[in-house]
Amino acid sequence: MDSFTLGLLLSCIFTTLLLCNATHYHNPVQRHRHHPRVASHNYKDALTKSILFFEGQRSGKLPPNQRLNWRRDSGLSDGSAAHVDLVGGYYDAGDNVKFGFPMAFTTTMLSWSVIEFGGLMKGELQNAKEAIRWATDYLLKATAHPGTIYVQVGNAISDHACWERPEDMDTPRSVYKIDANTPGSEVAGETAAALAAASLVFRRSDPVYSKLLVRRAMRVFEFADKHRGAYSNGLRKVVCPFYCDYSGYQDELLWGAAWLHKATKNPSYLGYIQSNGQILGAAQFDNTFGWDNKHVGARILLSKAFLVQKLPALHEYKGHSDNFICSILPGSSSTQYTPGGLLFKMNDSNMQYVTSTSFMILAYAKYLTSSRQVVNCGGTSVTPKKLKAMAKRQVDYLLGDNPQKMSYMVGYGPRYPQRIHHRGSSLPCIASHPAKIQCSSGFSVMKSQSPNPNILVGAVIGGPDQNDRFPDDRSDYEQSEPATYINAPLVGALAYLAHSFGQL
Repeated sequence: MDSFTLGLLLSCIFTTLLLCNATHYHNPVQRHRHHPRVASHNYKDALTKSILFFEGQRSGKLPPNQRLNWRRDSGLSDGSAAHVDLVGGYYDAGDNVKFGFPMAFTTTMLSWSVIEFGGLMKGELQNAKEAIRWATDYLLKATAHPGTIYVQVGNAISDHACWERPEDMDTPRSVYKIDANTPGSEVAGETAAALAAASLVFRRSDPVYSKLLVRRAMRVFEFADKHRGAYSNGLRKVVCPFYCDYSGYQDELLWGAAWLHKATKNPSYLGYIQSNGQILGAAQFDNTFGWDNKHVGARILLSKAFLVQKLPALHEYKGHSDNFICSILPGSSSTQYTPGGLLFKMNDSNMQYVTSTSFMILAYAKYLTSSRQVVNCGGTSVTPKKLKAMAKRQVDYLLGDNPQKMSYMVGYGPRYPQRIHHRGSSLPCIASHPAKIQCSSGFSVMKSQSPNPNILVGAVIGGPDQNDRFPDDRSDYEQSEPATYINAPLVGALAYLAHSFGQL
């Protein structure tokens, strides 16, 4: 491998395309002749692909029914450095580190997608559940020891110094944890939310597993609340600047309590929310929802308890949710849109805010419809119908209705990004190049203009800049890197849209 060069790598691409991209999934042709509305996009196809993406992010021993078969087993000794089993879970994005904080948020949002719109998913419901279970099986391992949560496997600095396939990685698989001496209420609170939300997904199909999840969620939340503190303090050198917590841990405590209230119906969690809501930022103005800040999600979720479950004690969350909706309307001074109409929050991985906000809007529209209510924004009535149109506009932009005429979902539509910032996708697969690719050897491909040989079907990347420009540059991780938490809320939004247009 000492003579491994760019030329050798590029010579593998044609072989790789033949050997590595025979993806096995059934996608029948859709016919919509009897449906009164005609969609400009095949939302069902996008839904299928948005879930399939998670198989490309799997760590651990891959199952026989793995559909993205350019991937192979990886990280089979994860956890051994701490004498625990941490095999499995997901790589968060284009690297080979398992970050517990965004993985837990991904799990919560995938679960919420299924809770709200799983009944519309039909054949994709089982695939979505499998994607959730791949995460929760790992989170159960990470929380197996009371008073300890393993929150990361792999040193991000060492990992990012290499450009290698997960199957080849030889960087230290260091294990990092939180406990009473090194608390991490944000990652513990999010993990509790993930386990509680997932328990609702499996409540009917696997009640034993569901009970295991909710019991663990209760224990983890108790730990998060009892030992308050930010993991960004005790583990700063490890988690920052990658998944440093900037919004504080209060939002995750409220978010975790909201999910446990929903999953258990235990009045103690309602009491906790009522007693601590204001302290934890329930009324704080914030309209950015993503892996770091959960305030908006907690408000929308708790508004459901008032609007749909008719729980008057949580009436204030309708007002908090309305404030969020009013703040993101086009023309609002607190929210920016690109000239092409895309919600724009920040340069780094902006599409995560597009997908999470679209899901929030659709979920809230559902609750408003159920309760026959609207949002009042300074005398202007915003109906559920208008909210659904807003969300559709964002999803349509993502799928190709934009100035670049490009889909930002890999493998969807005639034109999509070819050079995404993803190690496994950009390097020749094992089938075409069985020999190990050393740590630094892959950088010649990372810096090249050649298209990625392995198609990471369904991956949604960071997306265009504030002027709708997208360079399709592999080295530009802000715009070209996919992430699990970008896709997770999109799954629910696509299920709703596919159903709405008679595609499911």
